[in-house]
Amino acid sequence: MSSFDSARRDLLRLSGLGIAAVVPGAAHAGLRHPAVVAPPTILFDIRAYGAVGDGTTLDTTAINAAIAAAAAAGGGTVYFAAGTWLVFSIRLKSNVELYLAQGAVLLAADSPLPGQTTGYKGGTYDTAEPKTAYDAYQDYGHNHWHNSLLWGEDLHDLAITGPGLIHGKGLSNGRDWVKEVVPFKAEQAGVGNKTIALKNCRNVIFRDFSILKGGHFGLLLTGVDNVTIDNLKIDTDRDGMDIDCCRNVRVSNCTVNSPWDDGICPKSSFALGYARATENVTITNCYVTGTYEIGSVLNGTWKKFAEGFRIPRIGRIKCGTESNGGFKNITISNCVFEGCEGIALESEDGALLEDVTISNVTMRDNVSAPLFFRLGARLRGPQESTRVGTLRRVLVNNLVSYNGGSDVCSILTGIPSHALEDIHLSNIFIEHKGGAAAGRALIRPPENEGSYPDPGMFGPMPSQGFFLRHIRNLEMRHVEVRPSNVDARPSFYLEDVVRADFLAVTAPASSEIQAFRLNRVTDLRIGLSRAAKDVQVDSVDERSL
Repeated sequence: MSSFDSARRDLLRLSGLGIAAVVPGAAHAGLRHPAVVAPPTILFDIRAYGAVGDGTTLDTTAINAAIAAAAAAGGGTVYFAAGTWLVFSIRLKSNVELYLAQGAVLLAADSPLPGQTTGYKGGTYDTAEPKTAYDAYQDYGHNHWHNSLLWGEDLHDLAITGPGLIHGKGLSNGRDWVKEVVPFKAEQAGVGNKTIALKNCRNVIFRDFSILKGGHFGLLLTGVDNVTIDNLKIDTDRDGMDIDCCRNVRVSNCTVNSPWDDGICPKSSFALGYARATENVTITNCYVTGTYEIGSVLNGTWKKFAEGFRIPRIGRIKCGTESNGGFKNITISNCVFEGCEGIALESEDGALLEDVTISNVTMRDNVSAPLFFRLGARLRGPQESTRVGTLRRVLVNNLVSYNGGSDVCSILTGIPSHALEDIHLSNIFIEHKGGAAAGRALIRPPENEGSYPDPGMFGPMPSQGFFLRHIRNLEMRHVEVRPSNVDARPSFYLEDVVRADFLAVTAPASSEIQAFRLNRVTDLRIGLSRAAKDVQVDSVDERSL
């Protein structure tokens, strides 16, 4: 450890005792000329600016003053010691880090209730930006950033770090159907509805802290580039993190419990007023779930919802639904799913979704499709420029899904005249509950070209493994589908598929159950498989194998 790092460590220890300190320049930290001294690094303890931290006194003004002082000094670390710091909107600044020490709780004060003009002790969150002509292209929460617990716009080089907690107790989540939520109305003046919101920023680090009840979004990042999100724990009743129109993003080692909405959600909305792709994104070593009561993941009790308690259990990783700008160069790897929906890739609003790899994923107790790839025609965007998009070049390798529901088949589908392209699936094991009767195999799901994209949009499915429709160039290798109970549906349902290769696939097959159902399929090859005999056909329609 260098002398400079050691001094910084001592500074943190001293400031925790309420002692103001300054780290001297690193004259002996390897500088060739001792007379040349690096600028001092100053730690700004919020208590020195009047913050109390008793959980009842509003500390908003003091904390914003500390942040402003750090920015005016050219940058620094704003230090939150152990305590409960009750606040309304905190305004982030460039070159400033917020450090939440162990035992520090940044607590969102209560928003104004319906019919009121102020919230706790007369305070309010910052006013949301005025409406624009393009607000209609995405939900209310995506169009506003200032009405948040912590927000920043047009900033650079900022960070929030440390093992402390951000509790969004007084934030609106925008949904009345979420249980045990204070009924703040998201669009009401003075109401906050996001934990952290950034717009048009760069060089951002979020590391080590936790979020409890994060409002509509735990993190909403829009047009933010060069982002590191590492080792966060998010236990919330809406989206965990939305990465919208961002570039060069690394999400790693995060835990997200979000039963009522998505866990980790890249998007590419029209919220900036133009279409901007989300690209160069890595999501790795993360755990997502929708099966635990809010707060129980953070407090370590891991309490599951009671049997029969109605809750969507979404909690997944999803690209979409907002998809004007597109998704390019995305990697999802080494992730664990439990009691939630699976991985969704969605192009509905004209997006070019391409070059995605998904690898080394395990899933248990899925409540919906392990894989849901959808190219649709909702086309929510400027009419003059929004056309059906593209979904192509997606590789999935090494995925296991255990104990999925009887209707939980993977769905990969485009729409007529707009097919998915170049889809490769390999080394996949799907075990589900099964039990569907033979009549289910005769279902022809509707197209629903402009509907909101979700696995349930098609109703009951005619396949127990994979529903594959409107695809060009499909390859499946070493894929097994295994029901726990006898299921009379085929494992692979193909419709309007051109050039499909199945190698070494395994699925139930007997005189009563055929593994493949083929409708309007051309250039098909099946080889070395336990699901069907080797076959190569130029064209086939209305046939089972």
